[in-house]
Amino acid sequence: MTQTASQALAAATFKSDGVTYRLLRLPSNAITAAAGVVAEIGEPFCAMVVDSREVSLILPAAAVENFRARLPDVDVADEICKLITINVVMEPELTGLVAAVSAALADAGIPLLPFASFSRDHLLVMAEHADEALAVLRGLQRQG
Repeated sequence: MTQTASQALAAATFKSDGVTYRLLRLPSNAITAAAGVVAEIGEPFCAMVVDSREVSLILPAAAVENFRARLPDVDVADEICKLITINVVMEPELTGLVAAVSAALADAGIPLLPFASFSRDHLLVMAEHADEALAVLRGLQRQG
């Protein structure tokens, strides 16, 4: 039986790790430097996305200055973000959960940047919205 968005939402916990994060952009040819940073970061969360035009990193804010000199032509976003993990193992066939979460946060005026790992989803929200975002998500969960 395929997991439904309602089942995943009911079983989920929403948590923040309390760490602040920054979003970085590098040119696509900086992939080796970016991968080296990810390999060394030693934190419980970081992310690297590579496409044909750029390399994007999410790093703990406290680590950005330590690595800045190694990252050619880096553009560091001004915003400080917090991570919210939707802590439930999600089946690959699951549909609709991110749509429901995104709609609830959009209705509350909270922008988000979603990231997926193999079996969990993560949301990056502006730090000033993190507590409100957690409250909205828990309210969505109570609504079923």
